Amino acid sequence: MKVAIEIPDDIGQVLAAQAGGVTRAVLEAVAVEAYRSGAITTAQVQQILGLRSRWETESFLRRTEAYHDYAMDDLERDIAAIRDASRQ
Repeated sequence: MKVAIEIPDDIGQVLAAQAGGVTRAVLEAVAVEAYRSGAITTAQVQQILGLRSRWETESFLRRTEAYHDYAMDDLERDIAAIRDASRQ
């Protein structure tokens, strides 16, 4: 899908100076925010950005500080699920 956006020229010039240019900067911003909100997965970030591996994707997400909210309740639920799966 192609999407057209309008941004002020001065901001466009700043983004154009970044590696990959305006299009890449906007694409990365969209991917980061969609990942943070839980709308897309790590694999989908990799696909959108054309990254070569999961490790490259994880590195990108760390650099951009794109983390999910992961509370203690989430951790305890995940540990319980792992324990249940290992018993089967």
